[in-house]
Amino acid sequence: MKEQSQRINEIIDVCLLAGDIMLKSGAETYRVEDTMTRIAAAFDDRASQCFVMPTGIIFSIDGTDPTKLIRVSERSTDLQKVADVNHVSRKISSGELSLKEAYLQLKAIEKAELTYSIWQRILSASIASGCFLIMFKGGWFDFLPACVAGGLGFAGLVYFHRLIQLKFFAEFLASLIIGVLAVGLTHFGLGHEMDKIIIGSVMPLVPGLLITNAIRDLMAGHLVSGLSKGAEAFLTAFAIGMGIAFAFAL
Repeated sequence: MKEQSQRINEIIDVCLLAGDIMLKSGAETYRVEDTMTRIAAAFDDRASQCFVMPTGIIFSIDGTDPTKLIRVSERSTDLQKVADVNHVSRKISSGELSLKEAYLQLKAIEKAELTYSIWQRILSASIASGCFLIMFKGGWFDFLPACVAGGLGFAGLVYFHRLIQLKFFAEFLASLIIGVLAVGLTHFGLGHEMDKIIIGSVMPLVPGLLITNAIRDLMAGHLVSGLSKGAEAFLTAFAIGMGIAFAFAL
């Protein structure tokens, strides 16, 4: 009985670890619940119950075993980790991994630094800003100003997010930097179309993944998660708009 209880606890730990990695890496709520349920079913024939929110996970296996809760305080975007956890889940379902092997592989995924370096992300945001400007029918003369404004704005987002834990203020200050740079560059003749420069530069800040996940969660019936992610996306969009408006006011 004691060994069975210990095994159930180990299964719950593996499921919670998988769900924690996926939720922190930007996976949809229904995908997290489905992965956890499949892992539990592969190791034990009893039904499992899980409830996932953007800020926490509750999981239990039917019986007398305790329910466990973990809190998720920080979330980012790392879809490679989501794909890796899905790969481990498939191997578990096919019987290729034992409980201990699955736990060790998930721990390795959790500790792995799969995201690009800060400078690579800033450079990518810079180039993307210029490309978005061209996509929105801006002129090639404004390509470099958009790259400068977008890159410095994204760098400001990274810096201010480390300095201030509230995302709203980091996004507000980053968009403020973009607005001031766009106004300044056009004022000194280094840019022509200020509106196109601003639109292209703020695109790396737009919460596209949040909006997509919110819609997919709502369509899957996860109303709490869908509405909360939608509210978070709205606050981000509001912060970006407020930053640009404040730059115009200055």
